[in-house]
Amino acid sequence: MRVKGGVTAKKRHAKYLKMAKGYRGGRGVLYRSARETVERALCFAYRDRKVRKREMRSLWVIRISAAAKAAGTSYSRLIDALNKARIIVDRKMLAELAVSDPPGFVQLVRTAQSAATA
Repeated sequence: MRVKGGVTAKKRHAKYLKMAKGYRGGRGVLYRSARETVERALCFAYRDRKVRKREMRSLWVIRISAAAKAAGTSYSRLIDALNKARIIVDRKMLAELAVSDPPGFVQLVRTAQSAATA
């Protein structure tokens, strides 16, 4: 027995066209163009969620490095001192501390250095 797929196809087309809402020209109106563009966009979205994490960590490292240099040490020496002193602070929090509370960051650097050398 032959099964007609009209209802299913219409639902699928509507789903893609809804996701393509706001796209320019045929990309937002024509099913094939919309599907190609939406699938490409979904691939970029998936990939760039991972890229955003990389970029944020890179930004945190840059901020910590700049604040560490202002405090008279380097980024790598600071991270090493924190590890030796068993001070567990992730890079996101270190960067936030460096930006929002520079005196507190300097105090943390001094504490880590003194604990690491002792």
